[in-house]
Amino acid sequence: MKNYDVIFVGSGHACWHGALILKTLGKSVALVEKDLLGGTCTNYGCDAKILLDSPFELKEGLDRYKGIGLAQEAKLDWKSLMAYKKQVIGGMQPALGGMFDKMGFDVIKGSARFLDKNTIEVEGEKYGAKNFVIGTGQTYIPLDIPGKEYFHDSRQFLSLDEIPEHVTFVGAGIISMEFASLCLSLGKKVEIITIDNLTLNQYPLEYTNLIVRKMEAQGAKFHFQTEVSELRKVDEGNYVVVTKDGTEIKTNYVLVAVGRKANVYDMNLEGIGVKASDRGIAVDEHLRTTVKNIYASGDVIDKRIPKLTPTAEFESNYIALDILLPINRKIAYPAIPNLVFTLPRIGQVGVSVKEADANKDTYRVERVPIGQTMAWGNKNQLEESIIFIFDKRNYLVGAAVYSDDAGSYLDILTLIINERIGARKLSKMIFSFPTQTYGVISMLLASMLKK
Repeated sequence: MKNYDVIFVGSGHACWHGALILKTLGKSVALVEKDLLGGTCTNYGCDAKILLDSPFELKEGLDRYKGIGLAQEAKLDWKSLMAYKKQVIGGMQPALGGMFDKMGFDVIKGSARFLDKNTIEVEGEKYGAKNFVIGTGQTYIPLDIPGKEYFHDSRQFLSLDEIPEHVTFVGAGIISMEFASLCLSLGKKVEIITIDNLTLNQYPLEYTNLIVRKMEAQGAKFHFQTEVSELRKVDEGNYVVVTKDGTEIKTNYVLVAVGRKANVYDMNLEGIGVKASDRGIAVDEHLRTTVKNIYASGDVIDKRIPKLTPTAEFESNYIALDILLPINRKIAYPAIPNLVFTLPRIGQVGVSVKEADANKDTYRVERVPIGQTMAWGNKNQLEESIIFIFDKRNYLVGAAVYSDDAGSYLDILTLIINERIGARKLSKMIFSFPTQTYGVISMLLASMLKK
């Protein structure tokens, strides 16, 4: 039986970043992977999504200048874009494999099953370690109803060579709203079914309402407060979605995105005493499970912290240092920006608008309609908006953004929040001009100085 200092179960961002630190500092490390190296984000998620999304973002910006500098509407070619995506994302496997080989990681192919707290079995072979890190992520939750075999998930959508003429989304969360934005930009018919009475319920209602109105103007139809009861196949590429209120929707493709559950099964976690459920693995303030030499990292953790790639990387790095230097340093999360890649984007960081509006004695909220005052300098984004949230000492503690450039704004606002940069320090800094971020910082400083 081969033994290691640390074995990571998974090879995505929740694992390999920490493995890199440990290997660099002399520890023996192995990664167990049953699927593709790099996990969901690299192969089926974020990387593929942003590659495919980028031309849509550019088209969105160009179309705002039709008639004021642009002679005709920009056109997109999904087929050639998908071919480019497959070429680029397909190259990730040899690139990661080469990096892991160069670093000296052992990659064990197959599914891990714990025999005890220090031993796993993979494809009939046993492996031992002083510590384990479980970073197996999440998987989508299917609908268990008649016709379930015809549903698709986000992984399949991100590999479509052609987008069908009519796409129906079940669920109105991040995945559905992002992919629906792409379909609408291509001129496809879109219908969205949700059990809730709103979309993207963790983001500011005023911004999600803007997205809904825009998508409706593009032809999208929303079915709120209802559920799918059946999916019937008419013939190849033609289906009927039946909802519990009796509505029948003729469609060519149905994507289900009603939530995700943790990949915690078939590893014998319960058998060795690790507490886990669909929500994820329970951890302490050192990301240790109920079996203390076994850690959990990334989306597989049962947590309220946003389940994002940079969060997984942050946790992976923390675990590596906790193993190397066990000095009882609890994990401390900074403010974490999170972004929805609709068109335009919706993003937020720190204290939420909902929390701030409900606690007016604690927070001050400033809503700044940038698009109404600076459209000429902000790519003609007439509805662009930022919400600043301040504490009683006028430090920025939260923000929400509705803009194609929300990601860039959030990055600098996150830095200001985490470093507690107040008006005095900010006023002593000079930024590039004329840029959109310069305008946002100017508005932020003006808001900070309000009493």
